[in-house]
Amino acid sequence: MSLKDSFLIPEWPAPTNVRAIVTTRHGGCSIAPYDSFNLAYHVGDEPAKVVENRRRLLTALNEIAPCGPPQWLQQIHGTEIVDAFSEPKRRAQTVPEADAVTTTHRGLPCVVMTADCLPVFFCDRYGNRVAVAHAGWRGLCNGILENTLARFTNPAEVMCWLGPAIGANAFEVGAEVRDAFMAVDKDAASAFIAKANGKYMADIYALARQRLMKAGIGMINGGELCTVTDEERFFSYRRERVTGRMASIIWLA
Repeated sequence: MSLKDSFLIPEWPAPTNVRAIVTTRHGGCSIAPYDSFNLAYHVGDEPAKVVENRRRLLTALNEIAPCGPPQWLQQIHGTEIVDAFSEPKRRAQTVPEADAVTTTHRGLPCVVMTADCLPVFFCDRYGNRVAVAHAGWRGLCNGILENTLARFTNPAEVMCWLGPAIGANAFEVGAEVRDAFMAVDKDAASAFIAKANGKYMADIYALARQRLMKAGIGMINGGELCTVTDEERFFSYRRERVTGRMASIIWLA
């Protein structure tokens, strides 16, 4: 089986020139606890293993549709979105601090990495612009999805796909998380279930859908996977603490 056969392909009505994939933990050379297709340098894996995994990734992406090196980010759980650098050399060498990336150029893969946080793909119905955002609870609460959507001309012409993230049955949070969302939108209460220990179970997919719908997006797909419980396919920080990262990648062919 080739590496690209292990990728998740979003099921959404995107234009035919939009390519999007999510990697799984299969197909790489990293050893435990990063086994095997870890794509992040910052988690403690051997750098040479990450280099090789990223080389394999680029080869597999080009089997799907021609592209250059991905635009990697240094994610900081913030709300900044950047444009992917159009020059391949600069894109391969420059890692901006941001939690979302977008482009209107062909062959420029936009990427975020996750291991429980929510990756969200964006594209317009004409296939003119794509974006992907890393939405941990802080970024989601503070507006990373709205900031990403602001790069598109008309929200009504944008569609989204919600990638693999921590599921509602696994995401226990403190009252401060619920309070933060409630301070922005009282309707967020429906995404939290109180527990006897004073904490809450949070549905990050429901929270994302609420924010996207209120921002004007009517086409939202995905949101059925759980990184914590699906140990066979996904890395999970909540489950393992020391672990690898998957990549969610979108580009224009």
